Amino acid sequence: MSTLHKGILTLIENDTKKSDYVISSKGEKSMKKTRKAAAVLTAVAMATVSAAPVMADEIKDLYDYELQTREIETWNVLYSQLATDLQVLTNLYDGLLESDEYGKLVPAVAESWETEDNGITWTFHLRQGVKWVDQNGNEKGEVTAQDFLTGLEWVLNFHKNDATNTAMPMEMIQGAEDYYNMTSELDADAGLALTAESPEFADTVGIKAIDDYTLQYTCVSEKPYFDTVATYNCLYPISQAMIDEIGIDGFKAATPENIWYNGAYTCTEYIQQNTKTLTKNPLYWDTDAKLFDSVTVKMVESVDTAYQLYTTGEIDRVDLSESNLTTIYNNESDPLHDQLVEKRPTKFSYQFHFNYDKHNDDQSEDTNWNTAIANEAFRKCWYYGLDLGSYYKRTNAINPYKCYNNAYTMQGLVYLSDGTEYTSLVQEKLGLPAYDGETMTRLDSEKFEEYKAQAIEELTAAGVTFPVHARYFVAGGNQTTLDSANVLKQAFSDSFGDDFIVLDIDSYVSSLSKEVRDPRRQSFVINGWGADYGDPQNYLGQETNDGDNAYYMVAYGHAVDNESEELNALYDEFTELVNKADAITDDLDARYEAYADAEAFLLEHALTIPSNFDIGWELTHINDYTKQNAMFGIQNLKYKNWETSTDAYTAEDYAGFQETWNAGSAE
Repeated sequence: MSTLHKGILTLIENDTKKSDYVISSKGEKSMKKTRKAAAVLTAVAMATVSAAPVMADEIKDLYDYELQTREIETWNVLYSQLATDLQVLTNLYDGLLESDEYGKLVPAVAESWETEDNGITWTFHLRQGVKWVDQNGNEKGEVTAQDFLTGLEWVLNFHKNDATNTAMPMEMIQGAEDYYNMTSELDADAGLALTAESPEFADTVGIKAIDDYTLQYTCVSEKPYFDTVATYNCLYPISQAMIDEIGIDGFKAATPENIWYNGAYTCTEYIQQNTKTLTKNPLYWDTDAKLFDSVTVKMVESVDTAYQLYTTGEIDRVDLSESNLTTIYNNESDPLHDQLVEKRPTKFSYQFHFNYDKHNDDQSEDTNWNTAIANEAFRKCWYYGLDLGSYYKRTNAINPYKCYNNAYTMQGLVYLSDGTEYTSLVQEKLGLPAYDGETMTRLDSEKFEEYKAQAIEELTAAGVTFPVHARYFVAGGNQTTLDSANVLKQAFSDSFGDDFIVLDIDSYVSSLSKEVRDPRRQSFVINGWGADYGDPQNYLGQETNDGDNAYYMVAYGHAVDNESEELNALYDEFTELVNKADAITDDLDARYEAYADAEAFLLEHALTIPSNFDIGWELTHINDYTKQNAMFGIQNLKYKNWETSTDAYTAEDYAGFQETWNAGSAE
């Protein structure tokens, strides 16, 4: 990464690249003593003078980790849609609202908010005194309502934002799509010259700064869930003064040194593929918040490397690989045995997403795959016959079927007025047996054999040759993902037989989108989707075939490019069901019932297939039950109000945390 820094720019050598740039607002990177070792020495010293028990302290400087395959791609908060970026960026910026540990919306920059017309017009009342600061925490200005207009103009301006993060505002805010289309027709200079104060924006888009601290949105129709959108970065504020200071190109290629911050932390050090250091914002508006003095995120090659760092006290939590978990779990004398903690579900629901227009490496059409996957009987073989139990063990070797997913939408996103959780309604409509915790309840050997025979007969007549090869890509050089892929390959062999469907594992070097997705080389991907806002539309709208905002269909599915009339008729019907549900705004129970009908249709015809939830095990000094816990948005990633301990938590501790959380959530 090439970047200019006011302080020190140091060139370092490593094994994988010729050079990285070390960027630090503090000069040379300071080496910190291992906190755990220091704590042990302190405890020993105290024990020599007193027999009183030593109570664990809260962590002041947190050490976390990420895999090197998940490096941040942009520091521009308005661009990003990736969890790998937002895990950092949500700590640097605050939007209108955030969530509490129970998933309830609470104030952030907005102190209060309301709608008086069932979700057409939304008014947010901003708190005074929210500061913009630079990397070193120096005040740069105050956050006002106008900054939210500046942020939205940037998102919707074709020449500034490269069509990133446009889907939600274009779907929801009056005039947003019109403004985007208008800017796309301008030449670059004319488009870049526009601002939020330009009449082209001010007279078109449904957003107004009533005064410095009152912000109003007008939606295209009734959007009773729009306040959940207010947690997402497409509506974040940006100061025009910052853009004027660093220039449009400067903000496009934002760096930790040139951006302005209004969040809990600033990024004071960034070493690409190595370390990110976040430092508490000294002027942060939420003076009651519990923040770390610093957060250091270390980039590691694998979870096994992270495990070694955890055992030496260099990081404060670690997700456990199958082998590490099994080793510790099976040895009750292991000092880490009692510290094994089963993680809470994340907000992500994972699915198999088929590519209906697969290309070969020479960009010719893979007619064998495309014909096969367009056949419903062939897809239902996957639905009823693919046993993923061994694959689940890669995430949760102790309770693998906790990872079993049988819906598209994530559990806990929305509830009916009688308390019924939405995905349970989907399961009811599918007629599936109740989850028993020990099997994949959708597996049905009789149905599998029936559909296999049907698929072979129909596809042989259509010229398909068997076995059908399914191509699956993993990141090159990542042993963990390769091991998981090999387990998946064996699951295919065991479930389907090598004469029917064979999984071929391939790898990409650096970019899944550029090397695999865009040239359409994959047969399928297993991707996770976490809701951006609190409504099933944000899940099911990704699979429709009627617009550019259907992410999975546009980026991965390409069903409209498959010549199968039967396949496209199914997607037409599914799209109609989704649009029918989205049109219901005055009765949320009826809305969710209609979405459940659409989701059941999607799964009944195996147009996509649920894969798994991410419920693994960890060793940790962090009480996850104190984190923000919404099943939508990006606030769950924020290092704010976390309860921690310099001593590792135990399973017993976590049982108590869960009990306390359950009691609080019921209030």
